[in-house]
Amino acid sequence: MKLEWYSAPSSCSYKDGTLEVVTGDKTDYWRETFYDFWRDDGHFLSREVEGDFSAEVTVQGDYEALYDQAGLMMRLSESHWIKTGIEFTDGQMYFSVVVTNNQSDWSLVQVPVDTGGIRIRLTRHHEAIRVQYLNSENGTWIPVRLAYFPPTKTVQVGVMCCSPERAGFTARFKDFVIGPPIARELHD
Repeated sequence: MKLEWYSAPSSCSYKDGTLEVVTGDKTDYWRETFYDFWRDDGHFLSREVEGDFSAEVTVQGDYEALYDQAGLMMRLSESHWIKTGIEFTDGQMYFSVVVTNNQSDWSLVQVPVDTGGIRIRLTRHHEAIRVQYLNSENGTWIPVRLAYFPPTKTVQVGVMCCSPERAGFTARFKDFVIGPPIARELHD
């Protein structure tokens, strides 16, 4: 799978199936809401995907500073994108989702620390985006968000990481895949 950088990091390497990225200084994706600024310089390694899909990756990181984050992103433009993953806030790990349709919104749910990383999934069903993470204890996918996103023929999909308060956050991505969408059923 051929991937391209949007805002390439200062350092990255690929070894034993793991992509390791070291973030640049004060990188982020955000548009206006609450903070009154726009940032569009986080690190995003992606490819173009047509139609509906499911993307998954396992993320780990050396989370230390406020808002250190790593996960998945889908992007249509600087004003329409979704990023989701693990974010360090108030000294704890959270599963974070930012949906941006002109302005950004932010939702969080606390997750247990897992030294092996946390597997996350982003699924597109036309205009609906489903965001989940895998509960490693019982193997079930935990739903976190069902969000609207403008339906288009293609979007960019890939892994992202940011460190809005510093440089040098190390993020690791393993087993990144993009494939057909999971079934539309929301409940077993």
